[in-house]
Amino acid sequence: MKLLQAFIAAAILLSLVSSCEDGTSKIGNSLVDDQTSIVIDSAFTLTGYSVANESVESRTITQLLGAIDAKEFGSFYSDFVTQFMPAEKLDTTGVSVEDIDSVRLLMFFVPGELTGDSIVPMGFKVYPLTRQLQAPIYSNFNPEGYYNEADSWTKTNHIYTANNLATDSAVATYGIFVKLPLDFGKKVFRRYETNPETFSTPEAFANFFPGIYVKSTFGTGRVVNIANTRINFYYKKHTPYTDSLGVVKDSIENTIATYMAVSPEVITNNNIRMKISPSLKQQADNGNALLVAPTGYISRLTFPAQAIIDSYKANGGTMSVINTLTMEIPVEEIKNNYSINPPDNVLLILTSKKADFFANNDIADNKTSFLGTYSSTTKSYSFSGLRDYILNMISKGTLTPEDYTFDLIPVNVTREPSTDNYYGQTTYVITSIQPSVSVPSMCRLKLEDAKIKFTYSKNS
Repeated sequence: MKLLQAFIAAAILLSLVSSCEDGTSKIGNSLVDDQTSIVIDSAFTLTGYSVANESVESRTITQLLGAIDAKEFGSFYSDFVTQFMPAEKLDTTGVSVEDIDSVRLLMFFVPGELTGDSIVPMGFKVYPLTRQLQAPIYSNFNPEGYYNEADSWTKTNHIYTANNLATDSAVATYGIFVKLPLDFGKKVFRRYETNPETFSTPEAFANFFPGIYVKSTFGTGRVVNIANTRINFYYKKHTPYTDSLGVVKDSIENTIATYMAVSPEVITNNNIRMKISPSLKQQADNGNALLVAPTGYISRLTFPAQAIIDSYKANGGTMSVINTLTMEIPVEEIKNNYSINPPDNVLLILTSKKADFFANNDIADNKTSFLGTYSSTTKSYSFSGLRDYILNMISKGTLTPEDYTFDLIPVNVTREPSTDNYYGQTTYVITSIQPSVSVPSMCRLKLEDAKIKFTYSKNS
């Protein structure tokens, strides 16, 4: 019985197929003729070259201190000038100006956040600034005229290494601690007592105390990334009391107060002197696209926008939809003895938009600017959000070089946590993108191996 049912089913199916073939029925034709196919077009070439980048605007609180001389990178020197954000209200409860025992400059960095040798001895001096810093300020800033060479707060070189320093267990950092003149501390204390409005804004405080210049003066072989700089006041309050035997004794109470610190609201600048190595200069002269930061080279790229549009119009047809446009740029890590790596983050931006982007503190919009993060696994930078850009170019029609000439720039990216009140999940939101002045970095872009993938759906 089952064999008979199978035979009947097969006969019915055969008759339906025959009916379609002889033209007596059109059932199913729409499923065959109206098909949507996915097209992946990757036959595009990215070209570019190195552009000298001799200075960058400083928009970071990370301070670089030290010097290195790397054969493959070049000679690099950095010290810094900075203002301070004051505490609006100084907690002076129970203490007087005479109780100030000492004042110290504290410069903290995370262990390992340095370039070079941690044990090589190096030295610096600290100077009070004699006049206010002006914004904007750039990495080629010359502090001459802003300090008095004879008025050093550290009369001799303050010698330090980076593996045997004071620590702050609360924030898991190492610190370089420098004793400052006691007279400076008393001046600040008295100013608060007589003119507390001085501490109300960074501008008012800078009129009173313009800041400091930390000058690298001795040694080479290390650059430290200082992430947190502040000035602490140390009090030793003497309070006489009478014990149970009637003897007058002295009770000593030790307290610490932080009255000023470096923050994004004040001017901070790394004063950088960089001499590119002959090997890097030769690569750039030969047409290679390099990234060398903080100063050195950025890369100028010609994106094949017109080729992508031409291919799409020729093959996409009228019933097609653009899905994605992505790009991956492999890099060659340049071997060196200082562990100088490719930049962690890069900004791909239309060259014509670059100046306004940084001046306005913009964030990548995936239309004219795009953020890429370095992957040490694939040794490449990836850009996945180029779809809106190419849609704008298609709608524009005629393109000019201004529409497809991009700069690739090493940048610092600031991310701040944002917690969802309902789900309790924390994500990190990009709040700032600025030129990279926080660590030496370098690489060569392998533009010849760049992969551009253009994907669209086509109705046939």
